[in-house]
This record gives sequence, C-alpha cells and structure tokens, in this order.
Amino acid sequence: MTKPYQIYSAIKYLIDAPLLFISLWLAAYYLPGEEFLIREPFGIILILYTILAWYGSAEISKLYKDFGSNKFSEEIISILFTGIIYFVFFTSFLFLFKVQYKISNHFIVLYLSVLLFLVTIFKYIIRKFLHSIIYQGKLVNRILLIGSTPAAKDFYDTINKYYYYGYKCVGFLDNQNTMMNGCTYLGKVDELAQVMQEQPVDEVIVALSNADHQQIKSSIETCDFHGKRVRLIPDLYLYTSSNIQMNNIGLLPVINLRSLPQDRFANKLLKRAFDVLFSLSFFLLLGWWLLPLIALLIKLGSKGPVFFKQERWGLNNERIICYKFRSMVNGSKDTDEDGNYMQAIPNDLRVTSFGKYLRKTNMDELPQFWNVLIGNMSVVGPRPHPTPLNLASIETVDRYMLRHLVKPGISGLAQVNGCRGETQTPEDMQKRVNFDLFYIHKWTFWLDCQIILQTIINIFRGDQNAY
Repeated sequence: MTKPYQIYSAIKYLIDAPLLFISLWLAAYYLPGEEFLIREPFGIILILYTILAWYGSAEISKLYKDFGSNKFSEEIISILFTGIIYFVFFTSFLFLFKVQYKISNHFIVLYLSVLLFLVTIFKYIIRKFLHSIIYQGKLVNRILLIGSTPAAKDFYDTINKYYYYGYKCVGFLDNQNTMMNGCTYLGKVDELAQVMQEQPVDEVIVALSNADHQQIKSSIETCDFHGKRVRLIPDLYLYTSSNIQMNNIGLLPVINLRSLPQDRFANKLLKRAFDVLFSLSFFLLLGWWLLPLIALLIKLGSKGPVFFKQERWGLNNERIICYKFRSMVNGSKDTDEDGNYMQAIPNDLRVTSFGKYLRKTNMDELPQFWNVLIGNMSVVGPRPHPTPLNLASIETVDRYMLRHLVKPGISGLAQVNGCRGETQTPEDMQKRVNFDLFYIHKWTFWLDCQIILQTIINIFRGDQNAY
C-alpha cells in the first residue's frame, strides 16, 4: 500500500470523530435554550458513546469500504444507511438514560441533520483528494490482465475511461494473439511467471472463460508463489444472468438458477409500497404544478397532443401502454419503409425544440409515474423498450427476454451507467441488458435508492447520451 493511499485511508476513517463533536457543538449552539448535558461526567460519556456508536454503525453499513471505483451516489446511500443505524443506537441510549440526559427531539433532528450533511461534504472532498493524487500518478496500481474475453475487454475499456479507478494496465496474456482495444499483448498464459519478473506488476486480473478452469487455477498458484495479489472477473454473461440458490426436496439437493430477490413476498411488498409512496409524493409535491406547466409549453411549441402513448413490454412480456410527454413533431414515424424501428439519433429532425430539453433532462418520462401508480411499472427497473425494438433484439442479444422477469422502471441501473439513447449495435444492447440482469439478480432496496439518487444527479449534470 502506497503512502498517499495510507494517508487517504486514515483521513477517511478518522475525520468522522471530530465531525461528531462539531455537529454536537453546532446543535447546542443553535438551540441554546435546549437542555443538553446536565453534569460534566455524563457529557464526556455521551461524547464517547456517540463515537463508538457511529463507528459501530459504519462497520454494519460498510461505510469505510473502498468506494473509489463506485459512484458517489452509492457512498451517499451508505452514509444515509449509517445514519439510520446510528439514530437507533443514539436514541436508544438516550431512552435508557433519560434521567441523566434531557435532550429534546428538535436537538436530535438538528444534530443528525448537521452530522449527515458534514459527513457527506467531507467524504466528497476526500474523494476528490483521492482522484487528484491518482491523476498525478502518485496512486496507480499496475495490473496485468489475463484473458481477452468480453469481460476482460469491458474491464480494460472501463479503467482507461475512468482514470479515478487508479489502474494502469501494463498488458495482457492470452493463448491467442488477439487485438484488445490497444492493450499490449505480452504472451501466452503459461508465460505469466516470466512476465511478472520482467514487468512491474502490483496486481493480476484473471478474466479467462469459465471453461479454462485449469488455467485459472494455474494462474492463481503462480501469483501466490510470486506474492502477487490476484482477482477474478467471472464470465460476465453467466454472472449477470444467474442467481444460484440451493434448496432441498427431501434429501435431494436442488439448484435453483432463477431465484430472484423480487420473487419474495416481503421484497415485493416493500418495492410496491415504495413505488406508491414515491409516486404519490411526486404528484403532491411537484406533479400538480410541473406537469401542467410542461403540457402548456408543449402546446405552445408545436401542434399535437401533449402525451405520447406507446406499446411496450412489461412484466412477463405483457403489453403495456407507456405514457410520455410528446417530444417529437406530431405524426413522426417510428419505423422506416422496411419496418425497422427508428431510434432517436443526435440532432434528430423529428425532435422539437422543447422536446430536446425534455429528453435531455428526462422530464419526458414524468407521466410514467402514472404507470407506476396503476402497477404496470416501477420507479426503478429495466427500461421498457418499444415492441419493434424488442422483436429486433430477441434474436441478436443473449438472454434478452430475462429482463422481463420484473416490472420495467422509469429509471434503471443501465441508464445511470450511461447505457441509454441509441443502441447502434447488438453489442450496445447487450451491455444494457447485462446491467439489467445484474440489477434483477442483485436487487436490494438500497440499490433502488442509489439509482434514484444517481438519476437526480444526472438530471442536473446532464447526459451526453440523452437526445
């Protein structure tokens, strides 16, 4: 571990202790009339407990794991999760020792709000500090890639596109001298030991096909012998489309390849309740004035209906009517003379002036909150595609139909990771489907929260693929 990374890790961990004290002081300062600490010894005990409770909550929520390769929205959700756990610990302590501490609800709300705000701000500052030292080349892991599978190519493209992951690939090994997007070919897999002696390597990434299990085992043993850290990238398509669960029928073990988190009744109930509450909140807080305003601007900008209705595929391939604000000239065709679906492209002449803004900010999707309320869509899920695009993708994209195992969503994991807009090749659609399948099989309530937060961030930041 390099010295800059040690400094980064220490600061990230230790900064929260003074933030706890500062938040307590600010809450006491702005609420001077509130009784806070009755006697000095109990004040010291409370401060010590808040520190222990916070770090205990952070261990449960895994707040201090390395978020360097994750979106900041994921770290924000982890901070909120930590805050919820900490709130339980903190209020439980005050309840048990209510004779010694008389702290009002106003004080608790202000204290926790200030704490979460400060923690979020400082985590962002620390993240930017990490990105800065990575950009300066002071914190870069030199990696050697083994394999040229699609997963290996995606990994190589990702670390080149996003420098803040902190990886620099020195080259790759494969039994075939193939081209891999400019990555240097260093030899065959069995030359691993020789290459590690010749090249400065910090870590080895094994991205071989699942069928090459013997070479995977041999590569790991070689890395262990030379004291190199090794990580595996599993077969991408298998990984994103399977969620294995072991059950017993009598004494016989049975492997279930399609055990989905959203198949469980409790998870279904939680997701549906959240969908309804989120949609109602949108209509009550924003929709009652924002939707009529957008409708008026659409009417003033071009002739035709305000809403655009289109058949799409929902849960279990059922046809649904998806509602959107009209962003194209009225009467625009969806298909060409050969019946092929015409996706929106940059500078598409069919898109109106106001429609460009709606599509850029995703506000053309707002009427789909009605779809969520009536139950044929969810706030988060795989984006539903028009019927012609579905029919064109079934034969060309692996496991395409599996994305219909859950309700489609207004936003999804693929969209917040840049997979939106025109899909020019089957490979583009395959990448989108891989994200969808990962979401389906790894769904959690917190993943939904993270996607919603990232969607809101993208609305203000903009998306180059939104047109």
